[in-house]
Amino acid sequence: MIIINEVVVSKNLNSISRPTVLSIALMSAITAQSSLAETVQLEKVQVTGNTITPELNSVDAEQIQKLQPTDLEDLFSQSPEVTIGGGPDFAQKLYIRGIEDQLLNITIDGAQQATRQFHHAGRISIEPELLKRVEVNAGAGNALSGPGALGGSVKFITKDPEDMLKPGKNFGALVKGLFSSNTDSFKTNTSLFGRLTDNWSAMLSYTQSDAENYEDGDGDEQLGTNSDQDYLFAKVVGQLSESQTIRVSYEKREDEGDRTQRPQWSVADFNPLYPIETERETVTLNYELNPIGNPYLDVNFSLYNTETELFQNGRFGPYYGTGTTVGFDLRNTSIIGMHKVTYGMDYREDETEAEGTTSAYQDESEVKGVYFQDDIQLTDALLLSAGLRYDDYELDNDFGGTSYDESEVSHNLGVNYDFTDNWSAFASYAEAFKGPSAQDAFKLDFWTLSPDLKPEDAQNVEYGFAYESLTWFGSAKAYQSEIDNVIADPAGSPRVFENIGELESDGFILEVGQRWDSLMARVSYHYNDAEVDGMEANAYDHNGIANTVRDTLIASLDYQYGPQWRFGWNARFVKGRDNVETSLGEVDQPGFGVHDFYAQWLPSSNEDIRIALTVRNVFDKDYRAHASVADFRPAFEVRGFNEPGRDVRLSAAWQF
Repeated sequence: MIIINEVVVSKNLNSISRPTVLSIALMSAITAQSSLAETVQLEKVQVTGNTITPELNSVDAEQIQKLQPTDLEDLFSQSPEVTIGGGPDFAQKLYIRGIEDQLLNITIDGAQQATRQFHHAGRISIEPELLKRVEVNAGAGNALSGPGALGGSVKFITKDPEDMLKPGKNFGALVKGLFSSNTDSFKTNTSLFGRLTDNWSAMLSYTQSDAENYEDGDGDEQLGTNSDQDYLFAKVVGQLSESQTIRVSYEKREDEGDRTQRPQWSVADFNPLYPIETERETVTLNYELNPIGNPYLDVNFSLYNTETELFQNGRFGPYYGTGTTVGFDLRNTSIIGMHKVTYGMDYREDETEAEGTTSAYQDESEVKGVYFQDDIQLTDALLLSAGLRYDDYELDNDFGGTSYDESEVSHNLGVNYDFTDNWSAFASYAEAFKGPSAQDAFKLDFWTLSPDLKPEDAQNVEYGFAYESLTWFGSAKAYQSEIDNVIADPAGSPRVFENIGELESDGFILEVGQRWDSLMARVSYHYNDAEVDGMEANAYDHNGIANTVRDTLIASLDYQYGPQWRFGWNARFVKGRDNVETSLGEVDQPGFGVHDFYAQWLPSSNEDIRIALTVRNVFDKDYRAHASVADFRPAFEVRGFNEPGRDVRLSAAWQF
């Protein structure tokens, strides 16, 4: 038995219960599961994405409740291998080990986020309020990570009605208000949930937030960071029989505000403010068949439809960019002796469309996949995992009149060995494949695709060891990732998407922590070096591909004082760098250290009322994240946003 990152994971396949089903994880790359048993700890991490390597980056509902995140940067502030750049919520981009989310497989309740409307805006829109957990798999993973997971995968999973109900209750409600001092904003959430019958439950939730421009650590207002957001979420869960469950969910997220022409760059003469509106609408359905006592049958069928839209009335006149993704995933898991085998097929169809003042063009692409993953418990101490997936990509480009059809088989192999009850070692090799697919909608009417475009191929190697006892835990791992034939439109090219070379991401992660009866301490360090075609990756030259954040240290403390009080501290330190080479010349990136504090108070023992205080950037540090575009002034009037200064967040929640 091995304990990985605050959960006990049984390595005996015969003792594995049927795999934990992500309630509405429709297109989730659910890898082979291990049966989980909670230990008495301050934090719980759901380890479902990888049976071989320890997971350091995932986020659970308890962390979300403490941190009170309002955007991606808040959400992943304790994840060492995840960095967020862009400044304002609307412009934020997610990187895993320096690789941008365009090269990752991102799902929200299983619905893949595969299209992009504007390359200077963020592609991933989330509402943290109702998230149950976030699962992060860094690096090209196993066959269940889904198509196009060149740099890894991220799965956002929302709560079920049963997750909200108090024990013994058939109906409940949650009313919550959150005040943020920096943006002078008030965010509200109202949720209703309950059991319709013994076998059916439902929930309805509405969240609204209206935030002003934030101020940086020097007190300067960052124009173009305001937002008005609305989020509607509904879910119905039905237990059709003892072995059959169906889940249907609907969510709609709207965001509008005055943003710069290029939202990831701050205001300049060439980059003024314009109104921008975005909307994402997703419908998902998940059907599960898990006959009790049948080790050969554990079926999951998922179906989803995601539609996104961006409108900007800016420098080039009115622009509409839309994206539609429709897909399904059908898989089954069988336990046969020492083997736990998951196999299935998936399909996704993407369409991006751009409509300006004089023209309208679109990209249409589809990907068909078949996959197989086998976790083999060779001995009590030795776990072997092997798999493969076949993907076939097809793309039709309207503007250039070009078509592509590429297919390939990707392999993976991993091993985890328990030397003792406390020590284990692991190593893995994985491949991932992505053919030409629908591109940035904004460029559809004046950018072509090279007729010689090749598919992208990734190889990822990582290895290390982990230690876990009742009091101490830690791990160390190194990785090396290569993505061949990266597709991009480099500056200075004749407006053509082409293969620009190889992306390399190398690094290592160290983590150590200790638990006491009511206190937990943790420290992690991540070093990453990402290069594109021999040049160090940066957010200006390699927008949409990669970025480098070299040295990051994260430290945290969590203290439980009796049943009603909880306190915590979290800090992120990034080492400064001088004379970083870019196509615009050398640039400096000053280092920074940012401290956050949180406290929770439960006035009553039954937790009907919860008061929470979170202070982000306690010491009002003025800084710019290294994952954002650097400051190129005075040579060039290009710079990313400074991050928010001190932000005091006070919330009150009443649940009954």
